[in-house]
Amino acid sequence: MYIFYLVFMIPMVIFCNSFILFQLSLIFMLILFMTNFIDYFYSSISYNLGIDNISFSLILLSLIIVGLMIMSMLLLVENKFFMMLFLMTCLILLLLLILIFCSLNMFIMFMYFEFSLIPLIMLIFGWGYQPERLISGLYLFFYTIFASMPLLFLITHFFIKYNSLFFDFTLNFNFNFITNLCLTLAFLVKLPMFMFHFWLPKAHVQAPVSGSMILAGLFLKIGGYGIIRFMFIHEHLFFFYSHIWYALSVTGGVLVSMICFIQGDIKSLIAYSSISHMSMCLAGMLTMTKWGILGSYFIMISHGLCSSALFCLANISYERLLSRSFYLNKGLLIFMPSMTLFWFMFSVFNMGCPPSLNFIAELIILNSMISYWPTSFVYFIMISFFGSCFSFYLFGYTQHGQLNFLYSYMLGTIREYMLLFVHLFPIIFIIMGLNNLGF
Repeated sequence: MYIFYLVFMIPMVIFCNSFILFQLSLIFMLILFMTNFIDYFYSSISYNLGIDNISFSLILLSLIIVGLMIMSMLLLVENKFFMMLFLMTCLILLLLLILIFCSLNMFIMFMYFEFSLIPLIMLIFGWGYQPERLISGLYLFFYTIFASMPLLFLITHFFIKYNSLFFDFTLNFNFNFITNLCLTLAFLVKLPMFMFHFWLPKAHVQAPVSGSMILAGLFLKIGGYGIIRFMFIHEHLFFFYSHIWYALSVTGGVLVSMICFIQGDIKSLIAYSSISHMSMCLAGMLTMTKWGILGSYFIMISHGLCSSALFCLANISYERLLSRSFYLNKGLLIFMPSMTLFWFMFSVFNMGCPPSLNFIAELIILNSMISYWPTSFVYFIMISFFGSCFSFYLFGYTQHGQLNFLYSYMLGTIREYMLLFVHLFPIIFIIMGLNNLGF
């Protein structure tokens, strides 16, 4: 039903070409979707698609982030034709993301997983800032293609051997590291894990604000979602080899947190902070405990909103000062005082302070990491400490200091405040519903 709803929005985008109508349609779909009955395993199954608790919140996040993407790009898309093209790109991205999160079949999920790369590259090439966006698009393309080919061969092997590719099917096969590598590499690149992360800062820095929002808010979550899905059907394989990826993720989280301190570009720092948070998310997932997966799931949702909002804030200052450099983005407390509250809230939530969902997620992940490997609390403390440091660095360096411009005061628009409030509201208020989850 929801897929048909999105497909029939395509003529509306072509002929009406109205972002207000597009937003209203998404809000109506969001309300419809939230009234759906969701069970702990696949429910509402039809047309080889179904949703459960894992995919439900990620689909809601997709609808929210795509709606906010359009709000963030209103100043950049003035031509009517380009507005239609941008809305169409966003609609196709949303359709593909929902199909990824709903798929019951491995191959269908893989197909949409790869196809989602095309509209994202269109966003980066079409609305990016510098000529370097061509190189960043190529980085993204080749990293994804080379990491995904082994997974395609493995899925083909599963079909030949077992004649089934459904996620509710338990597969028993030889436990070797090559199989585990082929199975997880595509998702580790998308997540991204340390050492497979080089495409992310380049893509973030060169992408427009909407591209950065959907990259941080949703595309990094596809990697975590894929690992969770495949973990349920290959439990023994992950049990044997997850310690390798666990060690790389906790070590990489510490190293990337320290890399954040030498960044001179605001978007680059926020991109590296995403890698640090996703390493903690991966570590929680690979413990293969109920608490670990729950904590990783919470951190995926909270990071999707928090990181997306930080990219919005970086773009708001970029539109005024025409630079993303820390050396020019100083004294914003004097320049845009009303925006400083949002900078403070999202910087604090980025480091995992209460009353945010990040705080609950990190507590749950800490519990699962210590139960998996007691010494890992040292790595957790280092990641949390450095995470706090670079969040303070981001806030302090941008808000304090002497402004480099002659004029001294500027207001944000209502659109920008609404954009940031919609990011902020769920991070705080999801906590109030946690007692109803039944965990």
